[in-house]
Amino acid sequence: MSSTARLAPVPPARRLKTRIGEANESRILDAALSVFARLGFAGARVDQIAEAAGMSKANLLYYFRTKEDLYRAVLTRTLDMWLEPLRELDADSDPGTALGHYIARKLEYSRLQPEASRLFAMEIMQGAPVLSCVLATDLADLVERKVRTIERWIEDGRLAPVEPHHLIFMLWATTQHYADFAAQIRTLTGKDLSDDAFFEEARQAIVTTILKGVLPRG
Repeated sequence: MSSTARLAPVPPARRLKTRIGEANESRILDAALSVFARLGFAGARVDQIAEAAGMSKANLLYYFRTKEDLYRAVLTRTLDMWLEPLRELDADSDPGTALGHYIARKLEYSRLQPEASRLFAMEIMQGAPVLSCVLATDLADLVERKVRTIERWIEDGRLAPVEPHHLIFMLWATTQHYADFAAQIRTLTGKDLSDDAFFEEARQAIVTTILKGVLPRG
């Protein structure tokens, strides 16, 4: 086969099929997230997810062969979304700016994807039966790289001598709390992150409290 043949453009019909397939997968994952977050893995049924996605069960199973495959895909998508801003923490960045941006991104995810956060929390509290391998490899590797980033900041005198793992855990806990315990927060304050003023108040409180504790005092 010639080089020209190998690089020939994909026919329009094939490109359209790919876009439709991606759109259907996204629609299925959104529906599955809602059903799994409400009923858990054991209580959810594929036909319920198909109905929520507005398609037949057979059509859904064309994209995801089993409920287990679908559950794993939902959780993996959630983890990938959460890890994106963590990957952006860079040793050459200003720690205050980088951590403030990270907190804002994580809090925004808690506002826009609260069901994803709660489903992920359910998986972890059950011992991570589906995600254990991912947590022990991809997540562990990324966290260790970011631990080294924090250690670099500390060595350069740009961050107080804090234990890096606990700082990362604290960032996760404070931001995801607003999704996982949204009902409790609404009961106590009458508000949640959907309120723009409350979102900004929470962001400023978290950023100010954490950065005052970790940035060196001049």
